[in-house]
Amino acid sequence: MADGRVVIGGSTGFIGTRLQQTYRAQGREVITISRAGADLTWTDQSGIDAAVDGAELVVGLAGKSVSCRYTPTNRALILSSRLDTTTALSTAIGRASAPPPLWVNSSTATIYRHAEDRPQTEADGDIGTGFSVEVAKAWERALFADDLPATRRIALRTAIVLGDGGVLGTLRRLAPLGLGGPQFDGWWPVTKARRAAGTAHQHGSGHGHQRFSWIHLDDVAGIIDFLEQHPELSGPVNAAAPNPVDNVAFMAAVRRALGVRFGPPTPRWMLELGAIAIRTETELILKSRWVLPGRLAEAGYAFRHPDLDEAVRVSLR
Repeated sequence: MADGRVVIGGSTGFIGTRLQQTYRAQGREVITISRAGADLTWTDQSGIDAAVDGAELVVGLAGKSVSCRYTPTNRALILSSRLDTTTALSTAIGRASAPPPLWVNSSTATIYRHAEDRPQTEADGDIGTGFSVEVAKAWERALFADDLPATRRIALRTAIVLGDGGVLGTLRRLAPLGLGGPQFDGWWPVTKARRAAGTAHQHGSGHGHQRFSWIHLDDVAGIIDFLEQHPELSGPVNAAAPNPVDNVAFMAAVRRALGVRFGPPTPRWMLELGAIAIRTETELILKSRWVLPGRLAEAGYAFRHPDLDEAVRVSLR
C-alpha cells in the first residue's frame, strides 16, 4: 500500500469525501482543496504549490455538477470550474522541486459517443459530440497540456458512481413513489439554439435499452490505489465496472434492493417536463453509455463490486 501525502482537489463532493476517509484510515497525510470547507481554496495558488511539492499523489475531482440546466451561464461554469482547477494543479506541479509521481484527474465516460451497437474502450472507443463531450475533451487537454516529465498523469474516465448518495440517493426517494421504472426515450422538439449549443439529447434508444455503465464508489478508491502501484499505466483509463447493463435492468435492480415491486416506465415527454421542473437535463439518463474497463482489465485490476445487484444492494442498505 502506498504512503505519503495526498492532495485532493474537489475534496467535498461524493468521491472526494470518501477518498479523504480512505487515505486518513491508511495513515496518510491528506491536504484538501475546495471552494470552501477545505484546507485550501482554489484562489490560494501559493498554498496549493506548497501542498503539491513533495506529495506522493494528487487527485483532481473539482467541477460544477452537471445536474443542472445547460443555460449559457451554467455551461460556462461547468467548463471553467474544471479547466481553472486543473490548471491550478498543473501549475503547482510544474513549480514543484519534488513533483508528485502520480496525478489522477477526473474525466468522464460521457466523452464517448451514444453507443448502442458496441462497448467503448480506451483502445477503440469513439469520441462523441455535443456540449458534454466538448467539456470532457477540454478537461483532458488541460490535464496533459503542460510539460511535467516527472509526473505520470491519468484521466480517469469515470462512469456513473454508485454508493450511499449520488444517483442512488435520489432513486431511494423516488422509487417508493412509483417513479422507479425504466426511462423510455422518444421524440422531443429540439430548438435551433440548443442544437447549435450541443445541449439537446437526440432521440436514441427506445424502451429503456440505453446502456448504463456504472462503478461502485469502493472501486473508484480501489482503482486509484491500483494506479499508484502500476507505473506502466498513464493517459486515459476507463473507471467502469466490467458488467454494464441497460436502463431497464438497472432500474429493476434498484427496485429489488428497495423492495419496491412495481415501477411503470416514464416516457420522454414526462422526463423532459420533470427535468425542467427540477432544473436538470434528460441527457444524464437517456444517453447510452456503454463503456468497458479495457486497460484496467489488461493490467489485472480485480473489481470489488463487479455485479450490479450486489453493488446496488450494499449502497442502499
